[in-house]
Amino acid sequence: MLGRIFVWWDSATWGTLFTLMRRKAKLIGTDEQGNRYFEETDKPSFADGRHRRWVIYHGVAEASRVPPDWHGWLHHTFAEPPEKGRLPRQKFEKDHLPNMTGTPLAYHPKGSLYQNAHGVDEGKDYQPWSPEADNKSS
Repeated sequence: MLGRIFVWWDSATWGTLFTLMRRKAKLIGTDEQGNRYFEETDKPSFADGRHRRWVIYHGVAEASRVPPDWHGWLHHTFAEPPEKGRLPRQKFEKDHLPNMTGTPLAYHPKGSLYQNAHGVDEGKDYQPWSPEADNKSS
């Protein structure tokens, strides 16, 4: 229970849930990853008449887990939630991959310090600059 008060990276804290109840927010929909989307039903929060919108993540709170059509709805790009009219999926779109930065599965280009430290061959065509070599040529 104490974790729910302070832990923001796993679902919603008590403060967020209280805010959703106090503002009389209603559940608009859920995406394929289990994230839940809310919109306030009380008076508009913005001067132009827009209502505030929220996402409560299912699991780790990572912004890249919000699908493009829900992202557009959250940012008031689309008036209707995706459940009423989904965007057609383009053939170039890929399935979601989590952000692997900071993990062993992160992308490390050829010649990076990570690759060199783990014994990966950096390539035959790469020659690092050396000030001694530069002085010899002059």
